[in-house]
This record gives sequence, C-alpha cells and structure tokens, in this order.
Amino acid sequence: MTTQAVDQAAATVALLRAKVRGHGWNSLATEIWYAGDAVRVWKELVEGDSLVPDPRDSQLLDEARDDVLRWEKDGLRFLTVLDPDFPSRLRDIREVPPFLFAEGALVPEDRGMSVVGSRKASERGHQIAGAAAELLVSKGLTVIAGLAAGVDTAAHRAALAVGGRTAAFIGTGITRAYPATNRKLQAEIGRRGLVLSQFWPDAEPSKSAFPIRNTAMSGYGMGTIVVEAGETSGTRIQARVAVEHGRPVILTDMVAERTQWGAALVGRPGVHVVTGIDDLDKTIDEVLDAQASLALALEAIGSVAPTAA
Repeated sequence: MTTQAVDQAAATVALLRAKVRGHGWNSLATEIWYAGDAVRVWKELVEGDSLVPDPRDSQLLDEARDDVLRWEKDGLRFLTVLDPDFPSRLRDIREVPPFLFAEGALVPEDRGMSVVGSRKASERGHQIAGAAAELLVSKGLTVIAGLAAGVDTAAHRAALAVGGRTAAFIGTGITRAYPATNRKLQAEIGRRGLVLSQFWPDAEPSKSAFPIRNTAMSGYGMGTIVVEAGETSGTRIQARVAVEHGRPVILTDMVAERTQWGAALVGRPGVHVVTGIDDLDKTIDEVLDAQASLALALEAIGSVAPTAA
C-alpha cells in the first residue's frame, strides 16, 4: 500500500473505532465515499476546530495505522470504500460496508447472483441449489453464497465442480472459518474465487453478523435465488432486503407456498416464483435481459447532452 492509501485506511479504521455520535458504520462509509477523503472526514468529525488536539485522538489514529500495516504484513487484503477495487454495486446500497477484507480475485463489476437457503436443507434443496449454481456458471455468472452449511455449501461446491467462479460472504473475520467443517472449502474458494468479510479479522461468529452479511450479499449481486427456507430462516432477511435494494428475487415454489414471508413477497415488483429447473433457467434469462435493457436505457439517457434553455 502507498503512504496515501495507508493514511486513508487508517483514518477509516480510526473513525469506526471512535464511535462518533450520530454516525454508524454505514453512514460513515457513505460520508467517506461522498467526501472522497477519509482523512478529511476524520479531521471534521473527530478533531474538529479544537485549538488543543486531544492526545487520545492521535493515539487512536496511530493504533489504526499500526493495524493496517500489520494486516498488510500478514497478507490480508484490506479495502476501504474509497479503494478502486471496492465492489461498485455495494456502494449503491444504503448499508454500504466501510471496508472489506478480501481473499482471492476481485473482479470489476462482478456479475453474479446469490443462491441462499436453509442450513438444514432437504435433499431436494441440495439438488436445486447445485442445479441453480450450475445454471449460473453456464451463463458466465458468479455464484454468490454465505459459506453456511446446507444450501450455501451445495451452491459453492457445485460451482467449483464445474469450473465456475464463486464468491463467499462470511459472517466472521477473514481469519476465521464458520462452520469449522467448511474451513477447507473456504480456503479453496479463496484460491479459485473470492472470500469477503466486512468484520475485523479475528471476529467470531455472532447472531447479529449474519443478517449484516446477507445484506451485503444482496447488494453485491444482481439478484437473489432463494432455494429453500423455513419460517424463521435468516434467508428471509436477504429476500426482504433485496426487494428494498431493487434487486430481483427468485423464490422456489417451496418457499412461496410454505412460508408466510415468502407468500407475502409474491406479487412484489421484481419477485419471481419458479416451479422447477427449466423455469428457473428461463427466469434467470428474463432477469438478465431486463437488467441489460435497463442498463442500455440509462446509458442512452446519460449520453443525451442537455439542451440550452
């Protein structure tokens, strides 16, 4: 990292640890992105106009810089929202993470969809997850999942088995593996795909971390495929948030018919229900075509120069 990059990264870390009143992690990320300068935001929000600097502020900044340099020395890739390689789609959502730790290949404008569902999936759920992943790979898309047991694991493994790209959003720090049984799978995805974490490197799994992880997964991808889930499954959070993000949501008939939250989403804009693999194949194509048409329309609008009054 260059000296300037270290300064920006350190200021970002210090801002998050300073716990500035009225500024949560997502709002700080947005403020840093809009300002284009984390050091400036640090000076405005923490140092302020004080004529006598608080030594605690300098200490916090120095500790953050030490951590950034240590992470780099340990081989951890640390990205702030200002980094050119930071996933662009994540910047479009309200819950944009202020930073990410990444292992693997970062692809600009990574085109992919999430495949999510129950940790205790049925045999049919595993089969559909694998088939969905293979479909996505066949269309040149990245398979995004959360490295959990059940549907996530089936999707990751199926993508790798057919030589496709898969990205894992984990609910722990980048140096952790959860569940422990997926440690080897996580390492393989890091070598052949991408592992992303929005938590401090040694963060343990927590109940609050997984909904945060699912929100980022929704923002990163072009859509979410919900394979199988229960009434209280955390997957429902990603489905709901994806609708809020304006991302397409594809529900299997199992989810639409057997859960109240799934049934409540049916009929919402961008929500599709599929009854089998052929139907899923067709729906993915429809979603991709619609997004391509929208992108062309926006490009055409942007290319039209404003006329003088």
